[in-house]
Amino acid sequence: MLAATVRVTGDLDVAEECAQEAYVSALRTWTRDGVPQRPGAWLTTAARNHAVDRSRREVTLRRKLPLLVEPATVDPHDPTDPDRPEAAVPDDRLRLVFTCCHPALAPEARVALTLRLVCGVPTPDVARAFLVPEPTMAARITRAKKKISAARIPYRVPGRAELPERLDSVLTAVHLLFSTGHTAGEGDALVRAELCDRALHLARTLAALLPEQAETRGLLGLLLLTDARRATRTDEQGRLLLLADQDRTRWDQRAVLEGLTVTAGALASGPPGRFTLQAAIAGVHAVAPSLERTDWPRVVHLYDRLLAVWDTPVVALNRAAAVAFADGPAAALPLLDELAGDPRLAGYPYLPATRADLLRRVGDAAGAAESYRRALELTANAAERAFLEQRLAEVGRAAEPAPPDPGEPRDAP
Repeated sequence: MLAATVRVTGDLDVAEECAQEAYVSALRTWTRDGVPQRPGAWLTTAARNHAVDRSRREVTLRRKLPLLVEPATVDPHDPTDPDRPEAAVPDDRLRLVFTCCHPALAPEARVALTLRLVCGVPTPDVARAFLVPEPTMAARITRAKKKISAARIPYRVPGRAELPERLDSVLTAVHLLFSTGHTAGEGDALVRAELCDRALHLARTLAALLPEQAETRGLLGLLLLTDARRATRTDEQGRLLLLADQDRTRWDQRAVLEGLTVTAGALASGPPGRFTLQAAIAGVHAVAPSLERTDWPRVVHLYDRLLAVWDTPVVALNRAAAVAFADGPAAALPLLDELAGDPRLAGYPYLPATRADLLRRVGDAAGAAESYRRALELTANAAERAFLEQRLAEVGRAAEPAPPDPGEPRDAP
């Protein structure tokens, strides 16, 4: 709806206001006449009509107050213009993603703005994706919108020649959209399927639009291989299942095959980028018959290469988890000690959760319990909290002293 409306207004803020007005109209009309057969189409049409009405009012205002007319260089957004470059990007939502990833904005601001405005990801989830507090992210998004307004950056679909310089931000936005759906930051369900499906659709469109860019295929391979496990990540009661406990025969083999194929093509196209390397890691897991028979040294090697091109604390944490399987949990604990001082991971629940698992595996039940409690403090998703509480109870029982053997003599009182 927002994408269709902003094509009329040429302004994100105005488009958002028109969308809100459409919801208000829906509340009034649907209460009186009932919900239409296609509520999404109804809302889109209503928002566009509000936008058209605004545009007409502005035309009238400019005609009567010529001193306030904007310079003629501003994009008129004439939808009938046959030279509009929209043909360069065939998907309406993807056009808006490319538009929001304007080079005038800082890379992180482009991605945050896209996730919030185009993809509808709530600000707390966007903040979690960037490992920053929610107020920080809210301020970052507001600054980006103000910069667009102050710099008079028009809503204009970029031409095909402009797409490559925006591509990395677009790929990042699509990846984070998928990640937000793959593991929901809060709520009862572990997965938000609609976000995963939306990200997969965008990734497919990108790979078809820019096949010469290997990272578009790398991202598609990563999402396919990761999403292939969706049905097995929880049991029938919605409880989280770790990779070791998933029924691999139920993984979507068609998605695995397609993911491996496009990843192989990306790897063959030259030095791999960060999405292609992540896809290669997902591919190792996809072909492994079990957790124990996974090629963990190769996974660690791929993480080493990933760190060389994308050095982030989250990648380092994932590498440490792989080291724990390749060389044993004791070998990975010092790696977590190094990451514990990184302020970017101060509120990241997977750091204490990983530490808890490693301590549990080396037999330090008390230390594991302390880390599980810390992870619980930072986790808002119900499925993940239930899993952590179960593990905390298990290590709690292991830490309790064994009951005295009734056959042994006791000290006299």
